[in-house]
Amino acid sequence: MASRPPRSPADALAPVVARATTTWREPEAIVAVSAALTHAPFDARLWQLLAVAQRAAQDGAAALAAARRAAALAPADPLIAHTLARIAYEAGEPAVAAFDRALALAPLDAAVMLGRVAALLATGEGARATAFLVDVLRQHPGWYDGHATLARLRWQAGDRDGYTHSYETALATRPADGLLWRDYAATTARAGQTGAARRIVHRARAAVGQSRTLDLIEAGACSEEGDVAAADRLFAAHSPLADAEALPGHVRHLLRAGRPDAARAALDGRLGRDTHDLWPLAALAWRLTGDPRGDWLERGGDLVRVFDLAGELGPIDALAATLRTLHRTIAAPLDQSLRGGTQTDGPLFARLDPAIARLRDAVRGAVARYVAGLPPPDAAHPLLGLPRDRLRFAGSWSVRLTDRGHHVDHVHPAGWISSACYVALPDAVAGEEQARAGWLSLGDAPTLDGGALPPWRQVEPRPGRLVLFPSYMWHRTHAFAAGERLTVAFDIARPPV
Repeated sequence: MASRPPRSPADALAPVVARATTTWREPEAIVAVSAALTHAPFDARLWQLLAVAQRAAQDGAAALAAARRAAALAPADPLIAHTLARIAYEAGEPAVAAFDRALALAPLDAAVMLGRVAALLATGEGARATAFLVDVLRQHPGWYDGHATLARLRWQAGDRDGYTHSYETALATRPADGLLWRDYAATTARAGQTGAARRIVHRARAAVGQSRTLDLIEAGACSEEGDVAAADRLFAAHSPLADAEALPGHVRHLLRAGRPDAARAALDGRLGRDTHDLWPLAALAWRLTGDPRGDWLERGGDLVRVFDLAGELGPIDALAATLRTLHRTIAAPLDQSLRGGTQTDGPLFARLDPAIARLRDAVRGAVARYVAGLPPPDAAHPLLGLPRDRLRFAGSWSVRLTDRGHHVDHVHPAGWISSACYVALPDAVAGEEQARAGWLSLGDAPTLDGGALPPWRQVEPRPGRLVLFPSYMWHRTHAFAAGERLTVAFDIARPPV
């Protein structure tokens, strides 16, 4: 009988690393894998696990070194090749060739293909990324994430008419694909083209029949257009008070329609630790109805804090120059809050550039001071009820706004603490009506509440200034007449409980 090959220590450590990355205990996993490597220094899988743990711990330089060691030991391993490509891309290294190698080892791996698109975009090769997706979708029209990514790429390239063309092409051969119709309508709605979204929904019903999801997409579009009766009818057909998927859109509709009492009633008993998309709506409903829970949630704006980091960032003009090189598109993402500008792709703070590393270290210190200064813990509160001993970035990016650029009111449901850090600003604009041009306004949401609520705080931007606030707090930026407004933003992730 043939003997089995010896079991690799990586087999036992892989689940340890997986658990550590979900519970934020990466240091324990790093110690365990490093100890195993002292006995098996040529085990490529151990080096790959070390890279994964270090990446999760947000130590990009160490993760990149470990991933390169793994790839040198096992150049034909597809998972190791993908790990190296992903970490290199996030670190700001040229990564197209690395993704090409990973794709050669794992043809049609969706995650690798999307990574290759991101790497191409990072090098300014948006047209090549678009062509790659078009070619793959021609052969595999049922790749839903591919269609969504291609639509975003085309939109950011300024294409307002043909950005969803791949959906039409795919539906010509897959007319009964309900998920494709759903994504087509949802993508168009997220782009703010509500009339087009409603027309797509009507076509979808003719092709695949009635659908709860299609009804909810149309209900949201009707609400945004001010067709209150149609939105009421569509939401009512799906019992939104008992439907977790329908409830956020229904409450937004009630607020738009000027029914804050109904919105408050709809939310009662439904707020909890995991209802991240409902807390911002509760903030508006409670304030509009004079509910004291509004003061409990937002503390009159006292949870907003401002820090001056100018002395910690080094030459701020050099930081601005670095950030400008990362803005590779000509238009804003179709599903983000900015208007009249661009946003970088990928986790900005994973990059190894020294100017960005200084900024990252400075904001980490400011976030630690913010958390240390929070009011006492309150288990029911979405900001104050979470552990405060570990901090992780959930996302980080740069925004470059130009003439008349601004942010519409929005929140950050993926974060715990959110931010705005100012790097470069337009020249001051004379005139009383421009007195707050470019300022950050926190606490009001005029597109939902009709402008009835004053902001909790308005913050004047200055180079090197950082503003931190709860991620559920509504915020927006006033437009400015001309010039450039360059910022960095990030979310701090909600700690695991």
